[in-house]
Amino acid sequence: MGIESRVGVVAKIIAAPGKRADLARELMKAQDHVSKEAGTIHYILNEDATDENILWMWEMYTDQGALDAHMGAQWFKDWGPSLAPFMGGRPELIFVKPLGGKGC
Repeated sequence: MGIESRVGVVAKIIAAPGKRADLARELMKAQDHVSKEAGTIHYILNEDATDENILWMWEMYTDQGALDAHMGAQWFKDWGPSLAPFMGGRPELIFVKPLGGKGC
């Protein structure tokens, strides 16, 4: 599949005050599952450089079906509630389609 079928997600994830490290640790637990998803190209967690309560997740999938499989996986449904004690609000999800660039 080419770049034209790929879909991405940029997620702004707000931690409860003082809980960013805990939230990051919980988010990283997904890596064991994500590494086995054939349609997941990138799944990268980042700390915001200026806001101590913000994390950013950058995700890229081969196509919409791969994103749907990721978000609909049983492990994802089971894991999601473990994040609640560390969250400071709902994540903001921005869905994107890559046009080109290094790493596409």
